[in-house]
Amino acid sequence: MATEDKNRATAAAILPLVGGAANVASIAHCMTRLRLGLHDRSLVDDEALKALPAVMGVVEDDTYQIVLGPGTVARVTPEFEQLVEEERETAPAPAPGPGGPAATSSDDLAAQGAAIKAQQKTKNATPFKLFLRRIANIFVPLIPALIGCGIIAGLNGLLVNLEWLPAVTPALAAMASGFMALIAMFVGYNTAKEFGGTPILGGAVAAIIVFPGVANIDAFGQTLSPGQGGVLGALGAAVLAVYVEKWCRRWVPEALDVLVTPTLTVLISGLVTIFGLMYVAGEISSAIGTFADWLLSNGGAGAGFVLGGLFLPLVMLGLHQALIPIHTTLIEQQGYTVLLPILAMAGAGQVGAAMAVYFRLPRNESIRRTIKSALPAGLLGVGEPLIYGVSLPLGRPFITACVGGAFGGGFVGLFNQLGDTVGSTAIGPSGWALFPLLDGNHGLGSTIAIYGGGLLVGYVAGFLATYFFGFGKDLLAEFNVSQEPAPSTVAATGGPTPTTAPNRPTGPDGTDPGTDPAKAPAGV
Repeated sequence: MATEDKNRATAAAILPLVGGAANVASIAHCMTRLRLGLHDRSLVDDEALKALPAVMGVVEDDTYQIVLGPGTVARVTPEFEQLVEEERETAPAPAPGPGGPAATSSDDLAAQGAAIKAQQKTKNATPFKLFLRRIANIFVPLIPALIGCGIIAGLNGLLVNLEWLPAVTPALAAMASGFMALIAMFVGYNTAKEFGGTPILGGAVAAIIVFPGVANIDAFGQTLSPGQGGVLGALGAAVLAVYVEKWCRRWVPEALDVLVTPTLTVLISGLVTIFGLMYVAGEISSAIGTFADWLLSNGGAGAGFVLGGLFLPLVMLGLHQALIPIHTTLIEQQGYTVLLPILAMAGAGQVGAAMAVYFRLPRNESIRRTIKSALPAGLLGVGEPLIYGVSLPLGRPFITACVGGAFGGGFVGLFNQLGDTVGSTAIGPSGWALFPLLDGNHGLGSTIAIYGGGLLVGYVAGFLATYFFGFGKDLLAEFNVSQEPAPSTVAATGGPTPTTAPNRPTGPDGTDPGTDPAKAPAGV
């Protein structure tokens, strides 16, 4: 079957299982997941979706997320959008009943869906987590450009070091650096869009930060530098622009709105940005870079152990999203983020733990089948299938996976402490997919060797910790038997629950204990 036909077939299989086109309110995708806004969550057939060969799992969050994997999701989403549009165009109008319109309208569906969503999100919709989700929505769309430009930067560095193709390297440098030089504008645009303002006004205000002419301006006793404040300054400037714009919309007469509102928005926000935000954000950005360098230079092994061990729980809680602006700031300042290679070790621990589960449960064909199908994605840094399909439902193997990540992170952190800095020129990938984006201060060969060594340590530590400490007698007795059908990859609500283990012990409230699967801009 041709690739296009395969992608369309996947989309066609998914659509009826999510309630059809009439039930789809919005469609988007990130690096690994098809994200759907649904009118009525109860119309979704979770088990049938999980059984589709192309589906690695599903996650219930502010949107309904279907894990398809990198590359695949970018090809399936347009096909899905086209099918939804075609179904809506060909669907007959609802026939009126005896007393008026059909009994179930789109408003009815939306109301039912809102009620269900409100119940499911009660424990997750804290102001802090909602703020982090907004931060993720701002930066996640930038990840493809960061990856592409990062790989080109690495290729250009290799050619420069080898003194190959000298006529081509300046062009590659321009391709790699152009986006990063103007990233503040894209952050400003996305920020205004996310916070309910006019996106182009947010981009216009953020553009002030990268304008070369700011070098002629003095603020707080020092001359400003183009790019000072970076993405943090752009974020603050765009948020301010949104509030100024909304204030203008309330008070400016409608006849003058088209002239006055954009002018006042750019003027007021621009002045505050130039004479306040750029300086403050610049100091914060410098402090972030200084602290990251100090942390890994003085306590690299310990810091790496803690960061690598805690990253999977941070992902479960959605708190990893707070690191996205920090990664981007470090990339702006230093050309790479030293934190991502350490955090990527969490995925290595997860892979090692999954392999140990495979050998510890030789009779459970369904779980072993899940591991075999999800392991390639895990090696490439896409951890959702292994997390939600294997370690987290089993409980203790999730903890031992974190132990593996801790040892891998400690290994990479140790070399940072010894002076061999390992960084990534972009955010998003991890696992083996991070190799093309690696950079450091002692040459590419040393950087690759340290990162590869960290992965190996993570695999081995995760495997050993899980094999020897990941299973008690009760867990082995329960799961080391032939079971059909295959275990659920992701629970619909409140955390993953294996469909093959209905007798799993429950929490004090009678429900299966779980965690809060959060929206992730990147694989783990």
